[in-house]
Amino acid sequence: MHRTSAFLLLALIFATGASAKDKDKYQHPGPIYVTPAGEKWAEKTLHKLTLEEKIGQVFMIWCRASFLNVENPEYLQLRDAIQKYHVGSFAMTVHVDGPYLLRSEPYEAAELLNRLQSDSKLPLLFAADFERGVSMRLMGTTVFPHAMAFGGDGKVEDAENFGRITAEESRAIGIHWNFFPDADVNSNPANPIINTRSFGEDPKQVGDLVVAYIKGAHEAGMLTTVKHFPGHGDTATDSHLGVASVNVDRAHLDSIELPPFRQAIAAGVDSVMVAHVTVPALDSDPNHVATISPAIVSDLLEKHFGFKGIVVTDALDMAGLTHLFANNIGRAAVEAFKAGNDLLLIPADLTASYNAMVQAVRSGEISRERLDRSVLKMLKTKASLALEEARLVDLNAISTSVGKPASLAFGQQVADAAVTLVRDNGKVLPLKSSLKSQGTAKAGLPYTTQEETHNQTVAVLFSDDVRTDSGRAFGREFRARVPDAHVIYVDPRIAAGMSDEVLKAVDEAKNVIAAVYVVPTAGKVGNTVAMPDATGALLQQLLDHAAQRTAVIAMGNPYLAADFPKIENYMCTFSNATVSEVAAVKALFGEITIRGHLPVSIPNVAQRGAGIERPIANGGSEHAQ
Repeated sequence: MHRTSAFLLLALIFATGASAKDKDKYQHPGPIYVTPAGEKWAEKTLHKLTLEEKIGQVFMIWCRASFLNVENPEYLQLRDAIQKYHVGSFAMTVHVDGPYLLRSEPYEAAELLNRLQSDSKLPLLFAADFERGVSMRLMGTTVFPHAMAFGGDGKVEDAENFGRITAEESRAIGIHWNFFPDADVNSNPANPIINTRSFGEDPKQVGDLVVAYIKGAHEAGMLTTVKHFPGHGDTATDSHLGVASVNVDRAHLDSIELPPFRQAIAAGVDSVMVAHVTVPALDSDPNHVATISPAIVSDLLEKHFGFKGIVVTDALDMAGLTHLFANNIGRAAVEAFKAGNDLLLIPADLTASYNAMVQAVRSGEISRERLDRSVLKMLKTKASLALEEARLVDLNAISTSVGKPASLAFGQQVADAAVTLVRDNGKVLPLKSSLKSQGTAKAGLPYTTQEETHNQTVAVLFSDDVRTDSGRAFGREFRARVPDAHVIYVDPRIAAGMSDEVLKAVDEAKNVIAAVYVVPTAGKVGNTVAMPDATGALLQQLLDHAAQRTAVIAMGNPYLAADFPKIENYMCTFSNATVSEVAAVKALFGEITIRGHLPVSIPNVAQRGAGIERPIANGGSEHAQ
């Protein structure tokens, strides 16, 4: 009896010890700060590194999350970057196929990041562009609308919760650092790359939402970044494709562009991302985009603003910068580092950039003290996350940390609250669900054509490409309420050929819904926030035929109405995320209270703050929805 009890006790002690040992090897996200031991580790590690290893620590390259066999050439390339170039950090994204973003799964991403951590001599920093939460890259995670929807919602506590949930899910899969929040003030309606990525056009509101996001993210242990310094909101060029310029005077910068960055720095933001934009009021050299401008990075940001954190470039492979170094691409990294940047993000050519940095330090063009200062920042940042103690994540914990029902519901709640009604002629909204009016709806028989159903409602969904997911959630939700609705998907390639079909359906319908999917897309040739000619022409024809019977929903760019004066019913969601699609349909049918207000002004249509509020229709219950 005693022998059995002793054996059980020993087994329990052994199991407890093994469990504690396993627990100790995993990251435990918490407050971000450097302990005395972490400080000592960073200093000691710095002095042990060779010149080549130090230079590797100031580079960050892509890591595309998917399952990769250990002998897969893509995986070997990542491992080579760690072993040959001593790269100290990676930016996680996913593969793309034309217009398709090939989102991966949380477990696949976390397993790959764990493996890379194990391959590295020093702990790695993993960052990501999670502007709309982890769902931008990985499935099964919380879906959030674009930043501008939080401006339409207007609640700082929601932005704080946004930061916290994104941080929880990010840290669970091994991502430590988000390139967000966006502190740009979108004061130019023609801006092709910021638009709905910004919280709005009012510097104070933008700054308040930025600060709230930082607070929430820090509570759950995630590093934050404000971008794109000194402001990318008042531009009309996509810096991925060319040189964008902020042509305003210093007084304008001090009152509009710069205040949100000041607020973020005061709130303890961890890093500032510098834009590839020219700002003549700050640096008159036409060949000095902000990224390579000592006047903007070193003098303004670090000395004048007193920023002590990590200064990171925007991606070095963007045309806004590469056109300046077409004959010697490696020099882009050197000039950016000399300007005051600490971290060199996504070099166009890693080998050329790495070698150029080595040569610049060996020749004395960049002092070793200057290099050490940035490397020590990176090492202390790793220590602030306790990565020197535990660098892996527990894959078994993902199922309890990612995609929580309460988090998913919150993402939908924000999308619902953001919906803003700008125009209402009183003749279309709210729509009536055939399920409500008839008890049970009689949908069209299987395999019947649209002409055989007796629809009175037509929904025309305009997107860049009908092969993408744009409009799919909208269509499903719409048909769930009106099973015989005629839902038509249109893109620029097929718009002209479908015009007769669309206009015939519009002429016969009692109500028409036009949902327009226009959102900023990095590197897309042409104006990404205006409708292409073919779909724009079709929308105009639709309005010519049935403006009084039509409600237009801007599933993204809220400035759309400025191009179509005939719009009589206009609603904005500020996002094309699935939660915004669901919110739009709920609002159309009067199932939620409409209470959003414009965070931007729409030229010749409405001023910032405008918004027609509507209660739930027919005495319904929002909670029940």
